[in-house]
Amino acid sequence: MIVAASPSVSLELDPEHLLPLVRPSRSDSPVVWSVDVTRRAAWAARLAVGTLDEEEQERAAAFRYQTDRDAYTAAHVGLRLLLGLYLDMSPDRVRIIRQPCPNPNCGKPHGRPGVQGGEIHFSLAHTRGLVLLAFAGTPVGVDVEEIPNAEATAELGPLLHPRETAELSVLRPSERPPAFGRAWARKEAYLKALGTGLSRGTAMDYVGTAPIPPPPPPGWSLTDIADGYAAAVVHQRP
Repeated sequence: MIVAASPSVSLELDPEHLLPLVRPSRSDSPVVWSVDVTRRAAWAARLAVGTLDEEEQERAAAFRYQTDRDAYTAAHVGLRLLLGLYLDMSPDRVRIIRQPCPNPNCGKPHGRPGVQGGEIHFSLAHTRGLVLLAFAGTPVGVDVEEIPNAEATAELGPLLHPRETAELSVLRPSERPPAFGRAWARKEAYLKALGTGLSRGTAMDYVGTAPIPPPPPPGWSLTDIADGYAAAVVHQRP
């Protein structure tokens, strides 16, 4: 199943019969698509050879576990298919590039992924069972994680912003994993939208652990999405 959605509205579409899409404008909310990997693994594998470029096929083949290979393949087939529909071109002709690194002293292509010409901004994330693909007219980031276990929460919790670690410390043990998952997904989505990734550090920005997100960093919007997972989409307000 592929679902097109704004952060608050979901529409089911048949992936075999998608129509041309109108690119989101700078004033639009991001459009988020999800792919159910379990249901669409065979569909993605069937399209992969004629859709993915050589590097993407090599990366897919390098995964040790089939579940991880299926998620990667579904994510990148879905990305190219949707970019093709937004840009009115064949999916295999979409040229995906890396933006310049946000670090002015670097000069290498370490930034956000993009398409040649910059007609649309996008972000992808996948975990076992689910892929999320976000598209917007301004920089956008999306992340999805399985709800972490107690061990991962205890190990990674201290890496969050000090206010977030303080929030976790006052919760009951059973409440900490979903709270940590919310903060981590929000943070990864924001860092993807910035183009820095985790190189910026996970303690710099406060995105909160509560079910309702706090006000996002100035100039950005942040929305939690995808029930049953820790997931968020962040995009730059025009």
